[in-house]
Amino acid sequence: MNKIRGIDGLLGFIDACPTPFHVVDRVAAVLRSSGFTEMDEANDWPDAEGSRFVRRGGSLVAWRHQTCDAGFRIIGAHTDSPNLRITAQPDTGQAGYRQLGVEVYGGVLLNSWLDRDLGVAGRLATPAGTRLFRIDQPVLRVPQLAIHLDREIRKEGLLLNPQTHIVPVWGLGLRTPGEFASIAAEAAGVEADEVLAWDAMLHDLTPSTVAGIDGDFIHAPRIDNQVSCWAGLQALIDAPADSPPSAVLCLFDHEEVGSTSAQGAASTLLPTVLERIAGSRGALHPALARSLCVSADGAHATHPNYPDRHEPDHHIAMGDGPVIKRNANQRYATDAVGEAAFAAACEKAGVGHQLYVHRGDLPCGSTIGPFAASAIGVTTVDVGVAQLSMHSAREMCGAQDPLDFALALGAFLSVAT
Repeated sequence: MNKIRGIDGLLGFIDACPTPFHVVDRVAAVLRSSGFTEMDEANDWPDAEGSRFVRRGGSLVAWRHQTCDAGFRIIGAHTDSPNLRITAQPDTGQAGYRQLGVEVYGGVLLNSWLDRDLGVAGRLATPAGTRLFRIDQPVLRVPQLAIHLDREIRKEGLLLNPQTHIVPVWGLGLRTPGEFASIAAEAAGVEADEVLAWDAMLHDLTPSTVAGIDGDFIHAPRIDNQVSCWAGLQALIDAPADSPPSAVLCLFDHEEVGSTSAQGAASTLLPTVLERIAGSRGALHPALARSLCVSADGAHATHPNYPDRHEPDHHIAMGDGPVIKRNANQRYATDAVGEAAFAAACEKAGVGHQLYVHRGDLPCGSTIGPFAASAIGVTTVDVGVAQLSMHSAREMCGAQDPLDFALALGAFLSVAT
């Protein structure tokens, strides 16, 4: 248990989770060690009380439940991050190099994946089920074109074509059909002919670390949004097991590509699980009317080199507490009631909070918040940890902020409606 707490616990969590499937596997292991029992969606649930969880692909829902009298306090986050994903027929190459075909997943800052030591991880589908694998060795690299061959880069900036310029190299010689499947199978401990398909992706191998001259920062991959997954997990584990309201943690895959999948926030996963927890639709509806939801996702800190890209009256600083995000066009789900509820949680936890509004002449991103709010009809507030380099292969946030966020989320689980 103690191994996942504190800054070292967060860094270890991120480094152990190169894919959404590894996030779910890691969270499930922590939950089991904390007394939670795994449920199977394919079976009846005659009793969903107590500390339970269920998995669906790269998503997971966990809860502590005794009664619906006080409704639910729901923490939602997402397990996926923008990256490069292995194609269905990846074995390729040219000019004497063996390469792997990749596809861009989500809003990737492509330049951040250049000239990095990269591993590969994911899951394999086999006749016996799925198997996780990871290769934490520098087997891949996307080499940048030398400036001598791109003299215009200083005038025009770096222009990358996602089809032709980001194909990683991993060997010399002619391409070998079936090579990726064979190597992934070996890493997973299965035979190559057992591999039927895969969901696989690249990951940066630089370890997560505390950084800055005074240790003020965390530098790590996948801060968006594994910091929220980790903080939500801490809050759920610490939630009382025998008192209302019921605490729920939902970690969704596919947020970075719109949440519209069988296990995304726009799916039936959360509504159906809540109904099964409540025991009936008749019990669910009044419980939802007494419920609150937090959509926990990364927030933009004001960038010191680009202050003009931010709304000037909503300065966001690392170290100043969780960020409540609002958008009049519902790109974030926060309204006044949700803002007040989370501000009260921050006060109860003894941490500050900040208010974020996106600059009006720039398009605003979104989160799982609007999907969760519309799917279950629950007051929802979008909050997160302030960060820089969002969607880079390597991001940064304040070293204290994830700890404060976990405290605020823990307090939120007991906030009254």
